[in-house]
Amino acid sequence: MEEHRESAQLVVGVDEKISIGKAFLLGMQHVLAMDLYIAPIIIAGLLTMDASSTSFFIQMCFLATGIGTLIQTGFGLRLPVVQGPSYVPIGALAAIGGKLGLNAMIGSLMPGALLMALMGYPLKWFAKAVRKFIPPLVGGTVIIIVGIALMPIGMGNIYHAPGDIWTNILIAAVSAVVLMTCMLLGKRVKVAGTFFRLVSVLIAIAVGTVTAACFGTVDFSPVKEASWLSLPKLFPYGAPVFDLSAVLTMLFVYMIIMIETTGTWFVVSTVTDSELTEHRLNRAAVGEGLGCFIGALFGGTPTTGYSSNAGLIAVTGVGSRMAIMAGGVILVALGLVPKLSTAITCIPEPVINGIFGIVCVAIVANGIKVIQHISIDDRNMMVIGIPILCTIAVTVLPKEALAGVPDFVNYILSSGITVGALATVILHLIIPEGKPKRQAAAIPVPVKQA
Repeated sequence: MEEHRESAQLVVGVDEKISIGKAFLLGMQHVLAMDLYIAPIIIAGLLTMDASSTSFFIQMCFLATGIGTLIQTGFGLRLPVVQGPSYVPIGALAAIGGKLGLNAMIGSLMPGALLMALMGYPLKWFAKAVRKFIPPLVGGTVIIIVGIALMPIGMGNIYHAPGDIWTNILIAAVSAVVLMTCMLLGKRVKVAGTFFRLVSVLIAIAVGTVTAACFGTVDFSPVKEASWLSLPKLFPYGAPVFDLSAVLTMLFVYMIIMIETTGTWFVVSTVTDSELTEHRLNRAAVGEGLGCFIGALFGGTPTTGYSSNAGLIAVTGVGSRMAIMAGGVILVALGLVPKLSTAITCIPEPVINGIFGIVCVAIVANGIKVIQHISIDDRNMMVIGIPILCTIAVTVLPKEALAGVPDFVNYILSSGITVGALATVILHLIIPEGKPKRQAAAIPVPVKQA
């Protein structure tokens, strides 16, 4: 039996029973705060899909994330983890789909997903690999890197959103300030404070959208044109084609995705004060692999645990698996009902990304919590600092600099999270650990028992 020790910062615990209505209300704000449609829109644009194909592709990504969330939260990791389309494989999928066709793109996703699941069970290799290559120093650094790498994305989406830039900044600022106010009320007001913190994201989205409406930047007219029901299709792009080079490329990409999602699991573990035992990690690998495989069957992209939603747990104090699974049901519904998914995409980008910025701050803070008891000597300073530098360097790297590099290098350098995570793991392995000084008193690290 695993021991569940709820974090002091949680208002609703991981396994706490809540009403169905409350679960769906709390799960809805996770869905509303996600930028789920951004990654599939980028991929669809790179593959020059038409409007109807793009709409269907986005729906299948919603469906895949909903199924993945239900699998991971209900049967895999069994912690409040929301799955979403990973940004890591965008370049690889666009290249494979553009050169070999969409059926080859889907075929490249399936072997890696199955291998990921097999590493969890029956091989049971995944947990051992995490213990060896991703100790708390690496995991905490990866969490910090994720938060830092996501910040420019959120800010860039505000600056480049349709409309006047200063209007967009004002709308984003209003959304962020409302969220922060609700968070502070949750800590300082005894009676109504808990309510404000629980639904802080919904309140921030509502106020931000009303503010945007005052400036005339809200348009829900596309909802009228969207259909009510669209059923998924098995292999919608035809029978999968298994090209060896494409499969090998995606195997490497899946490895990066697993480093990324393990960082998310560290965030969730820290926020909820739940131990990542070997049994739990192996189950999580199975859940991740099955979610990606089932998503590929319906034409979706690889899913990963979303760090932004892990940060959202810290912001709202809602760690309930029931709420996250309700969010998974909502995501499945979005994949089946185009009107609902279209309504989500109509929320102004500055509103979502103003909230997203605060969530990124929460992610970085939780990464710091993971490494706060680790002695920062010269060696650990390099393991932490150099990957952060590499992440920022790749984030600000001009896109034209990647035009002449090989596709494989392009896949890696197109993601600051990928570069930072790889750099952290490599530096941890190659830089030898110094001998501890006898005079130095070690800071005790609390060890949780399974």
